[in-house]
Amino acid sequence: MAGGFVGRSAELGRLTAMLGTVGDPARDLPGVAVMLRGRRRVGKSRLVEVFCEQSGVPFVFFQADQGASPAAGQAAFAEAVRWSDLPGRDLLAEGVTWPSWSAFFRQLAAALPADQPSIVVIDELPWLLESDRALEGTLQTAWDRALSRKPVLLILIGSDLAMMEKLDDYTRPFHQRATVMVLPPLNPAEVGDLLGCGPADALDAYLVTGGLPLVCQGWRRGQTLREFLQAALRDPTSALLVSGERSLAAEFPAEVQAREVLSAIGNGERSWTGIQGELTGDDGRQIADSSLSNALRLLEAKRVVAVDTPLSAKSEVRDKRYRVADPYLRFYLSFLRRGLPLVERGRGDLVLLAIERSWGPWRGQAIEPVIRDALLSIAPDLGFPEVAAVGGWWNRRNTPQIDIVAKNDDRRSGIAFAGSVKWHESRGFGLREYKDLVRDVHHVPGVNDQTTLLAVTRTGTTDDEVPIRCLGPTDLLTAWPRED
Repeated sequence: MAGGFVGRSAELGRLTAMLGTVGDPARDLPGVAVMLRGRRRVGKSRLVEVFCEQSGVPFVFFQADQGASPAAGQAAFAEAVRWSDLPGRDLLAEGVTWPSWSAFFRQLAAALPADQPSIVVIDELPWLLESDRALEGTLQTAWDRALSRKPVLLILIGSDLAMMEKLDDYTRPFHQRATVMVLPPLNPAEVGDLLGCGPADALDAYLVTGGLPLVCQGWRRGQTLREFLQAALRDPTSALLVSGERSLAAEFPAEVQAREVLSAIGNGERSWTGIQGELTGDDGRQIADSSLSNALRLLEAKRVVAVDTPLSAKSEVRDKRYRVADPYLRFYLSFLRRGLPLVERGRGDLVLLAIERSWGPWRGQAIEPVIRDALLSIAPDLGFPEVAAVGGWWNRRNTPQIDIVAKNDDRRSGIAFAGSVKWHESRGFGLREYKDLVRDVHHVPGVNDQTTLLAVTRTGTTDDEVPIRCLGPTDLLTAWPRED
């Protein structure tokens, strides 16, 4: 992990390939643009920094500041150019101001070399767009008329997933002008390889780190989960502790109510009434329905909260359940946020004790969406090529609840397989659990005698007398590609 950079060889290769197309005479214009998006703290900036340093061409890397005015943004951008190795960097002299972003981009284009490739990086583009609504159209015009006429690779980076997705919408100015690139967190298989974990421990590590490279960097290879947490909870500045609050502060700088709703979901409340009850004050005053709706819509739009609905052969949208989408943020909100004062007083041992007391039930619930994602990916390998969705099912009373429901695509109706997750430390799937599943699964619309029953356990085992197909961590990890 030289320089704190982990993996990402495929992404580096893709950026290198894009740089190789800059100035290609077969192209209409020499410039190439790419939009790179991904969750906060996932390593987008570091990836591009490493790429620029390895590229061997002149580059400028500009990091926007949240809340900065257009004039302040231009001044900071100009300073980044002056500190760069662009041949024309002196054209953006200190003290010069520009009447508009349009004028600034014309000057930037003039500073780019015409006889060799260069790279221009704008990090956290959404922050610039928040301070100047017209900038999106201005950037499109500047690209079409000036920047793209130079052999430049323009890299636009953003952590606001919803806004970055909208920038490439067919109704937006920059539509189809840039290649879209998504940087995901490290997947569970990559986390396991990086940390030297076995399959079951790799999934545990993924639930804690969320695959965030900066958090994984603090986990020494071969260290156990307890050893990692013990070390991280002794340091109030560890990436495990600070990444969550920094992400929340950047994502919701002014939306106090959204952060409160998110905290309620992070504390384990998954239903509308449960969230509302968690936010009821000592005086009995509840959060207004409209305020709760607005907060949930914002959290969904920002991809911070995911919404689950019962999956069956009938289309249903009732009985929504909310969960924190990012595994690391879920762990942070469940245990670390309220434990920060203890860590700062040198009592991280108490936070670790709280984690260990709740770890089994928390892990059992947190692993379910990860398992469902894995099952959807490996369904063809399991003999179910027509499975189009994997979720769970419950009724309004939550009795019963079915952990796994796999629905076929529209060409073939019905439920392909259904099953139960039992993520115990050492115990497999027993006969009592099997009988409960057989009794309850037929409440799910679409389940019939052809529906395969499945058990997923941390040990990958069942009791000898249980006639059910069982999958374990090794099977699940095949769902994710590994670094070469």
